[in-house]
Amino acid sequence: MPPGSPSSDVETLSESGEQVDLKSLLREFYSDFSELAEFELVTDIPEPFDTLLNHQSHMTVTVEHYHGEPVDVVVHRRRNRFRDGRVAQAVDVAKPEELDATEAYTREITLVTQDTQRVVQHGIVRLDPSALSRSVWHQIASGEIPLGRVLIENNVLRQVQLCRLWKVTTGQRLAELLNLNVGDVVYGRTALIRCDHRPAIELLEIVRGNGPIG
Repeated sequence: MPPGSPSSDVETLSESGEQVDLKSLLREFYSDFSELAEFELVTDIPEPFDTLLNHQSHMTVTVEHYHGEPVDVVVHRRRNRFRDGRVAQAVDVAKPEELDATEAYTREITLVTQDTQRVVQHGIVRLDPSALSRSVWHQIASGEIPLGRVLIENNVLRQVQLCRLWKVTTGQRLAELLNLNVGDVVYGRTALIRCDHRPAIELLEIVRGNGPIG
């Protein structure tokens, strides 16, 4: 099965409950997980990864504070699953009817510092558009603003729940995305965001661990 193709193994957030299933997130884009990375569940992680990951806050805010500059989001792949069962790899955001018909939305992203253009984070995000207002969902789908910033700027009532911490050994794809070598060790987390008390957004977030600027 090629990456990104439909799979009965892939669950929507409402089906998977309130614990983020790492394998389910990875299956959205990877039939062979090792193409991205190898994952090992851990409870303790070294600095600077502990500061970057071990908290109940948005990663956008955390990496911007740590690196001392704003970040932009780069969307590498996206996937819309519609209520009629269709799956699209790229939806024209200028067609609101397509966005409004989306039942689940997943994307693979990196965060890049605005001034120094350093890639500082990789992520896979899956969300339930029905848990968000129409305007917030359309802003997220545009891919122009980091997810955390959209939620904050729109005053969405939200709660970030850290689920698990992961030791991550880079495969070919993650090494390319984070400008690392295959086999380098970094760390990540799975997390869940509730919006207006509803489980709305599942996250895999992996940080590169660059030292702070200045």
